[in-house]
Amino acid sequence: MAIDQACQRRQKDAEGVLYRRIAGQGPRSNFQNTTQGFYIASPAGKLLLYNNNRDPQKLLRLMRETLREYELGTFAFDRDQVQAEVDALIPEEQDPRYTLHPPEDGLVIRVHAKVLDGYQAPESKNEAVFQNAISRDNLWITCREKTALIDGTVPNSLQRRIARFHLVDNTRGEPPMWKPGEIKSVQLELKNGLLVGSVHLQTEDGSRSYVAEFRGNIKVVGDAITAFELVVLGEFFGEGNYTKNAPDGKFPLAVAFELADGTDVADAVAPQGARGWLDGYLQ
Repeated sequence: MAIDQACQRRQKDAEGVLYRRIAGQGPRSNFQNTTQGFYIASPAGKLLLYNNNRDPQKLLRLMRETLREYELGTFAFDRDQVQAEVDALIPEEQDPRYTLHPPEDGLVIRVHAKVLDGYQAPESKNEAVFQNAISRDNLWITCREKTALIDGTVPNSLQRRIARFHLVDNTRGEPPMWKPGEIKSVQLELKNGLLVGSVHLQTEDGSRSYVAEFRGNIKVVGDAITAFELVVLGEFFGEGNYTKNAPDGKFPLAVAFELADGTDVADAVAPQGARGWLDGYLQ
């Protein structure tokens, strides 16, 4: 399974306890830092293998080898004892900070970003993957904001949420979100079903910026929004600590938004900007 370790290594519930038990047996046991990687473990949390190689064929080979050894009993341990230790540590309630659900009667919007040009020729297959990557996140819209959209206005709270948490270059890793003071201007209007506007984002030291325009449309049937499509296109500049190797200078970045229909398992994933801070994300 795939998880967001930034949540699990902090969660104070059964899921967090089990994950920290597994990860704590590996080389990344400091839970104040990232514990990223691939883990193979028993159901009770006995670590069988840790690896952080991106080669899918190598990972598949390691998984098969480890499973074979597990079935042969190579990894000998007292299952009952391990399970008892886990059970003794497990809180009964889920940690509400990381057990996030979309706003009731709100909307989930799929968000994709892509760098359109500006890269030098890739020097490796791995670099080419990052240069051609299309990111994925979700935008959450509250019931109040949905009602405003149906009535023909884009609330300031929604405009600022889009700008702060979703107009980011997250195609090469986890991006820094924009701070409130870094929103120099944002204006998104809804006229006769069409979304139009512009945005200017910039850090105080000028190390990152994004100047772009909004174009899109919303379709309303009765009291329901049946379509939400928005494209943001402009020039991005800079990179974050975990989004290195951006194109030199300013480069074109496009961010696309579309209404989620629940057919993709990723539609249920909370926005990255809401991680551990849902109230701040929705404010």
